[in-house]
Amino acid sequence: MRTASEKEFGVPIPGSVLPAEQWVQTALKKLPPEGPVDWAVVFGRAAPLIVDIGCGNGRFLLSSALAKPEADHVGIDILPLVLRYATRRANQRGLGNIRFAACDGWKLFDKYLSPGSVREVHSYHPQPYHEPGQAGKRLWTPAFLALVHRTLEPDGLFVIQTDNAPYWKYLQATLPALFEFHEQEGPWPDAPKGRTRREILAQRKRLKVHRGWGHALALSDDERTQRLATLPLPTFDAGARRADLDRLERE
Repeated sequence: MRTASEKEFGVPIPGSVLPAEQWVQTALKKLPPEGPVDWAVVFGRAAPLIVDIGCGNGRFLLSSALAKPEADHVGIDILPLVLRYATRRANQRGLGNIRFAACDGWKLFDKYLSPGSVREVHSYHPQPYHEPGQAGKRLWTPAFLALVHRTLEPDGLFVIQTDNAPYWKYLQATLPALFEFHEQEGPWPDAPKGRTRREILAQRKRLKVHRGWGHALALSDDERTQRLATLPLPTFDAGARRADLDRLERE
């Protein structure tokens, strides 16, 4: 018999905890030294692949895996603590179509994912790096954007959101070069209270959350390179850090 669902800031965690005999193992404890990964071997089947960069405690991927059992899901994060939450929840929900790994975005897309192998890429609240001199740590550079575009299937889906207005302004200026990009007005219909923990917290604080999605444009390698050369680097001023929101997100 299933137990009652968990809640986080009053919002249910997707899915329910199953009896222990139905639990699975979703942690990729060690990625191979060389790539790319044969995901059909990892999951035991060939299926569309959905990737969440900076998956946090797994809220979005749990929801997606439940809604899209025909797809396989990979979530990565560099913080072991949040991955422990993510794997525990996916394990206890019997979600064999998810794997989590401690890995950064560059390494995953550069080493472990083949060109044209991913159906969807999601990035929720990438770290804006507020401190002076840390702009070079921002993930969404033109070079990384091109790498993600290369890895997506033709017409593959890209989804991104942030509560940092300067980051969003930068993304508005760069994403249309490689994607047929659209801004999402208001919350996602499938999760009006938030797809992620950070989004839930931002909405509780009445902060503006910027959301967008788009399909990969059909571009040759040369066309992608030419467009890449026209895009600015993310050297914007990210503004003041929201220390209270960051603290709540980590707790």
